[in-house]
Amino acid sequence: MSDMTETTPGWLTVDELEAARARMPILYVEAVPVRVDDNGEVTSIGLLLRIGPDGTVSRTLVSGRVLHHERVRDALLRHLEKDLGPVALPRVPASLQPFTVAEYFPTAGITPFHDPRQHAVSLAYIVPVAGDCRPRQDALDLVWFSPQEALSPAVQSEMPGGHGVLLKQALAHVGHVY
Repeated sequence: MSDMTETTPGWLTVDELEAARARMPILYVEAVPVRVDDNGEVTSIGLLLRIGPDGTVSRTLVSGRVLHHERVRDALLRHLEKDLGPVALPRVPASLQPFTVAEYFPTAGITPFHDPRQHAVSLAYIVPVAGDCRPRQDALDLVWFSPQEALSPAVQSEMPGGHGVLLKQALAHVGHVY
């Protein structure tokens, strides 16, 4: 028994997280940060540039786990602030109905989404941001792409694990199909 008091409820140790990932699906939220014009039409999509544990550079979306006893809305805001900075000014939708649910499996090929660490279920949202976005944590950069650029084969090839498919679904959801 540890003499230390847990000061951050909801967080798992590395060993506890690994054990949970081996036994049950983990709930995630994912956000596609977008800029919109005065008519509410998407004009650009923000993609994070990250270095993976294996040293590969890739483009990803805002993503993270929902903690025990945390509301989905709070998890979404926490991950947006963590990845985009405290003055990104995200406008989380009034309705928390995701545009899709992505199921990530450790076995490739079951769905377009793959995460070798775990079986995860992710609620995916399109979130307009109006403020100054500065990547934080493990993101190297945030690059804004037009919808056409984001759907290009070059950008899509830089998005592992099905994030390219998720981005295509998000853009189709807001009327950008190319």
